[in-house]
Amino acid sequence: MNKPFLSLVGAGPGDPELITLKAINTIKKADVILYDALANESLLEYASPKSVKQFVGKRYGCHALSQQEINQIILEYAFSYGHVVRLKGGDPFVFGRAQEEIDAAHNAGIEVEVIPGISSAIAVPASQMIPLTCRGVNESFWVTTGTTQSGEISKDIHLAAQSSATVIILMAMSKLEAIMDIFAAHGKNETPVAIIQNGTTAKEKIVIGKVRDIAFKAHYAGLSNPAIIMIGEVVNLHPSQIAQQVIVNTNMYSNSFVNK
Repeated sequence: MNKPFLSLVGAGPGDPELITLKAINTIKKADVILYDALANESLLEYASPKSVKQFVGKRYGCHALSQQEINQIILEYAFSYGHVVRLKGGDPFVFGRAQEEIDAAHNAGIEVEVIPGISSAIAVPASQMIPLTCRGVNESFWVTTGTTQSGEISKDIHLAAQSSATVIILMAMSKLEAIMDIFAAHGKNETPVAIIQNGTTAKEKIVIGKVRDIAFKAHYAGLSNPAIIMIGEVVNLHPSQIAQQVIVNTNMYSNSFVNK
């Protein structure tokens, strides 16, 4: 029997090409693959035909198994088959509950490795040509969850709303209106907001607005999870917003020329 071993592997943001070579090589060697709802299933094609492949859910509103049940399955498969790959959407250490799985494995005497992945917090804005930081616009960015373990809005949202940083909020569509109210209360009504659903995939959708109207626009467009919420002046650097500004500036120049 193969030695019990656990690899926590970042599957990236959704596009199956946005995964590291090390992650692919680890998948190829796995005896078992336990994959999330946010991991692109086409990545399973890299796995050995002999390997066991099991879906274990874990997406907002889609919990096939509880975290405790997943921990137990990891241990059972590791001792029964050997090398278990826990394939997690994005990066295992960005709201991936990886530490709980690491602790369960270590407590059972199982060695663990982590293969980092490309987080949706970084890749999804980039796929839409929106930088997280830009000289002269902002100097930092926040990445936060929308809700805490108890289901309440994270207190960090209140702090982020007072900053000039770009704010990326994950797993927050159910709290969108309440979150926008927090930003509005801090004088951010006119701050640009982008919501990107199914980022980096063929199903990607984006809606751009302001803090004051983005909840209405998102509802009208039918946006839901999985999506990221991006708040900050850098949203104005999206190609559609730049094009609008070019049109405005051109019209202003034309009118000025005519008036002369």
